Amino acid sequence: MSFPVQIPIRVPCPPGACICEHDALLADSMADQRILRLTREEEKRLLQRLEQITSLQDLRHVEQRMYEQLGIRVRIEPGASEVRTVRGIQIEVLPMRGLCSKTRQAIPAAIRRGMERTPEVAFELLDEGGLFG
Repeated sequence: MSFPVQIPIRVPCPPGACICEHDALLADSMADQRILRLTREEEKRLLQRLEQITSLQDLRHVEQRMYEQLGIRVRIEPGASEVRTVRGIQIEVLPMRGLCSKTRQAIPAAIRRGMERTPEVAFELLDEGGLFG
């Protein structure tokens, strides 16, 4: 006799603390519910992974995996004005139902920490648009 496998899902934020619409997403069986797989423990692992990026290719790979597994889309590009530090690089997590607002802020912060730790990633990103070429 086989039993269905229960995939752990994220615990909802306290009422009024977030605008993630966790319960509404859970109730909508037709919605993309992949984001609910991002438990707090998995979020910590994701943030640690983003802080440990080693190259732009590595960052792009993690971006792709976040989309495939969770539906999270991240936009990373040089800022409109001069980029002197990693703060000048625009990192945006696109809004989606079910994604906690704290997580939307934590992902760009982790990517910036990874770029500060490995500045070559920021240089590769700037060169991607032909800045150094």
